[in-house]
Amino acid sequence: MISVSELNEKVKALLETTFMHVIVQGEVGSVTYHSSGHIYFNIKDDSSTIRCVMWRSSAKKLKFKLEAGEHIVVDGSLGVYAPRGEYQLMAVSIEPYGKGALAVAYEQLKAKLKAKGYFKDESKKVLPKFPKKVAVVTAKSSAACADIISVATKRWPLLELIVIDTLVQGDIAKSEIAKAMEYADTLNADVILVARGGGSAEDLWAFNEEIVADSIFKAKTPIVSAIGHEVDFLISDFVADLRAPTPSAAMERILPDKNDYLFLLDELKESYKNQVNLKLNHLSEELKNIETQLKSLSPKAKLELLSNQFKTLLEQFNSAVEFKLTTSKSQLSPLTNRLNSTITLLLQKKSQELDMIQKQLILNNPKNKIKDGFAEVVKDGKRVKLCNLKSRDKIELVNEECKVKVIVE
Repeated sequence: MISVSELNEKVKALLETTFMHVIVQGEVGSVTYHSSGHIYFNIKDDSSTIRCVMWRSSAKKLKFKLEAGEHIVVDGSLGVYAPRGEYQLMAVSIEPYGKGALAVAYEQLKAKLKAKGYFKDESKKVLPKFPKKVAVVTAKSSAACADIISVATKRWPLLELIVIDTLVQGDIAKSEIAKAMEYADTLNADVILVARGGGSAEDLWAFNEEIVADSIFKAKTPIVSAIGHEVDFLISDFVADLRAPTPSAAMERILPDKNDYLFLLDELKESYKNQVNLKLNHLSEELKNIETQLKSLSPKAKLELLSNQFKTLLEQFNSAVEFKLTTSKSQLSPLTNRLNSTITLLLQKKSQELDMIQKQLILNNPKNKIKDGFAEVVKDGKRVKLCNLKSRDKIELVNEECKVKVIVE
């Protein structure tokens, strides 16, 4: 006969030596995360249940969170708690059934952070167009860091680049990255770039940790995530303000290209030159117009205008006079001819009259009459007709040779 304690000890020794390594699959029935860091849960199938425990040392390595109803595979050993005569499965590692633990952990954290609003567009900060200072959280000796420096030097030499050296893989990398991000946020940088080159899912896992996501979301500085290659999507990519497929591509998105802006400056310079020339030409034309207006309003211009007007009027007057003279001359010629004809006729007439007078004068000439015995009868100093004399009139008979006083009887 043995005691209860002895029986439990024998069972404990038997079970623990017989089932030192077992792999059991089942559905999580219930799970408790203890404040000590241990995980207490049970797994079941259609007809049985077994209690399980995962001690803190192993639980720290668990990539995903156990949830009720999840089908899992537990790798561990059997253990007996002798005081109660109870046995349990002590889990060393746990994997989701049919898929990797990292994939499940990734989806779980992604869903959790999405529910907390870490991925909302309205929470994303806008990157400055011309950053002056960029803080880079990465491994200083890595190829990714060398690529970042090379691209920054070529694209924008004016940039101040601060590299914050940190671990980017391993168990403590997540804490180091979070601390580096918090420090970078105090440097008054325009942008923080968290970067790492390519690698396996395990190598990149530090950027899928919640502590890193929290540091990115809480940062006041815009953050760009560039982890792995183009096909790699990390939790940090979803939380960051901008995701870039590679570290080099990240710098190309963060920084402007100096060559583009040099070309733009050349275009602006040429455009400015053309605008200035156009403006100067416009002002020159305006100045010429103003000068023309001033000249037109000056006394000299007015005198010149009046002088030109006078010359024009004079030319018009001379032309009119010349035209009038020409017209009058053409009209005067017939009149002249008529006048000449009239004068000729008049002269002929007067000549004829003169001839007649001359003939009468000759006939009436006293000298000629003396020869014929004629004398002029004069009464009171006037020549009178002979038939007008009266008896006792005193008259004179006068010719060229003598004068005789007589009395009419």
